[in-house]
Amino acid sequence: MRYVCDAPGGATWFRFETEAEAEAEAALMHHAVDKYFRRYMAAARESYRAPKSAASFEQDIGLNDHIARAMPMFLTLRADDGAGLATAMLPPQARRQADFRILIVGQENADPYLTHGSAIEALARHFKIELPREQCYPYA
Repeated sequence: MRYVCDAPGGATWFRFETEAEAEAEAALMHHAVDKYFRRYMAAARESYRAPKSAASFEQDIGLNDHIARAMPMFLTLRADDGAGLATAMLPPQARRQADFRILIVGQENADPYLTHGSAIEALARHFKIELPREQCYPYA
């Protein structure tokens, strides 16, 4: 996982970037973030086009960078003891897209805004993006 930003109360936002990390998040938080991660990873991989000038053994050199730019950002909010508090899926590079639904959920898809609203606000400030509950929590 990669550090993103600190949040109030000793919590920290991290970005997870591998399928194993997505599976661990899903198991810890008791929801299906790994399903979304795999779906978007496959779509990003499929959309990659190697430069025509690249030799056959160099075809995948830019693949990881392309995937990082093309797929949504998957984030986890962790307490200072490592406990999982919330999971977020933001658009690629945290840039608003009209057709992209931002998701932020807590344990077992519970509403994280009730207890971690200030941490979500910290994430919003970090990426300079609005993360209102009525648009980001799918079960409101």
